Amino acid sequence: MEELKRIITEFRAKRDWGEYDTLERFSKSISIEAAELLEHFQWDNMQEIKDELADVLIYSLAMCYHLGEDPKEIIKEKLKDVARRYPEKR
Repeated sequence: MEELKRIITEFRAKRDWGEYDTLERFSKSISIEAAELLEHFQWDNMQEIKDELADVLIYSLAMCYHLGEDPKEIIKEKLKDVARRYPEKR
């Protein structure tokens, strides 16, 4: 995860995109890219699906870093919560 954080933050910094880093813009970008991801299932274009999934992940991770949150930790917290609500079937 640290390598991914470095890659994403350096990429964005080299393009001076920090000025656009707001929670609203990240949220909008995630939503837009998720809609584009869904669009490509219509045509079963696996490369486009992977490209759009990467966009969703990049914006989501960039938002975590902007918030100072560890994506691994917030995912683990969420899975714990979901596990409480939906116990294992076995």
